[in-house]
Amino acid sequence: MAAIEELKTLLSDDIRQLETLADVLLQEKQVLSSPDITPLQDITSQKNALLGEIRERAKQKIRLLVSLGYRPDAGEPSRFIRASGQTDLFKLWQTADQKLRACQDLNLNNGRVVGHLQKRLNKLTDIFRGASAQQKLYGAKGEQTNVSNSTILASA
Repeated sequence: MAAIEELKTLLSDDIRQLETLADVLLQEKQVLSSPDITPLQDITSQKNALLGEIRERAKQKIRLLVSLGYRPDAGEPSRFIRASGQTDLFKLWQTADQKLRACQDLNLNNGRVVGHLQKRLNKLTDIFRGASAQQKLYGAKGEQTNVSNSTILASA
């Protein structure tokens, strides 16, 4: 049962790092709402490093679960863990899953903020170029693009 103990250790590490990731995401949100975004580069580096470590542990956890008899085509790992009767392991798995979902929500919110900031920047850029009164079209991804009078649609 060394695999179960190793799985518990990996899950405990995940929980700790997911808490750190949540803190980093909250810092990112604060930086995005402030006029000084210089710390954003460091925050992004931290976030990427944490995510890399979490991904590596996810691969290790799947390998351990497979060694315990889990089949990836049989459904979610939480079902397998619950069915195994390892209540401590299942509680750790649930806690890690909750922390992961909280981080996903924080990241989604930060993504929305970045999207709004990009739209605002595009509008300001249009104003500086004098293109704010021009007609706009929607692109394939739903983004607005200006139609300038000098656009060549076709040539002979």
